[in-house]
Amino acid sequence: MKIQKALHRVRVHDCLDYRYLFYWFLWAGKRGALEQYFTGATIKHMPGQKLKSVIIDKPPIETQRRIADILSAYDDLIENNRKQIKLLEEVAQRLYKEWFVDLRFPGHERTKIVDGVPEGWESCILDDVIEFDPKVRLDKDRIKQFVPMSALSTASMVLDMNEISETTSNSGSKFQNGDTLLARITPCLENGKTAFVHGLETDEGAVGSTEYIVMRSKKLNPYMVYLLSRTNSFRQSAINSMSGSDGRQRVKADKLKALAYLLPPARLVHRFEKIVLPMFEMVFALNQQIFTATQARDRLLPKLMSGEVEV
Repeated sequence: MKIQKALHRVRVHDCLDYRYLFYWFLWAGKRGALEQYFTGATIKHMPGQKLKSVIIDKPPIETQRRIADILSAYDDLIENNRKQIKLLEEVAQRLYKEWFVDLRFPGHERTKIVDGVPEGWESCILDDVIEFDPKVRLDKDRIKQFVPMSALSTASMVLDMNEISETTSNSGSKFQNGDTLLARITPCLENGKTAFVHGLETDEGAVGSTEYIVMRSKKLNPYMVYLLSRTNSFRQSAINSMSGSDGRQRVKADKLKALAYLLPPARLVHRFEKIVLPMFEMVFALNQQIFTATQARDRLLPKLMSGEVEV
């Protein structure tokens, strides 16, 4: 079977700035200028010969560099914020694992073990500490935000705000700020699509894909629920409990409700919240900056590339 190449490698000459070329292709793609070069009925692709025939707007090299400098400043900020978000999440996840999985919580050296459980801790199931798919009442006549599966990250808590749209429908999953969204269907669950809901315009809530399991704290705190959903043991248990036909397998909330959980004392839950809350708030602030910078770059892109704004 002949396999089409998914990527082309392009090397620029001295008369073309490689960063400018990147932004030119981004601009051309957004306005549909490259459609004429694509072939294929079901899977469209651009053959190498077609790529060679693409006509590129090429201002003087100094102008190209100034345009690239302006636009790359936004992308540098976006990339830097993403790195900071990744580091903050890793710290919070390591702390959760250390305290509540490895049981190296503050004072663990002095805590007695009774029947295999630290004194003051309680063996229970997740249904005792987390509410799954909680009831959320939404005004049928109100325009509300819709969060599709594409808004969820495979590795981060943040929602991609650029993917969120508006709807008048009440169908689908319903959730509020502070809830955790867990993809229930293959391959989204295996890929890690999970999110901490934050930044919704109204506390009443929003709607989203029918393929979410919504998780809300009963006896923990919202941050512990999200961090639990990212642990290897929880995710593997969820994956192992999936059922259904090949390609459409799903995990049901009832399977997750029955999973064993070791509930820490309330003082530890509260202490943990005080530590990770600033981390989560910083993540949200950085993600808002990403959203703002992305919008600003995308508004500026066509103006710079078309010459509407001189540099």
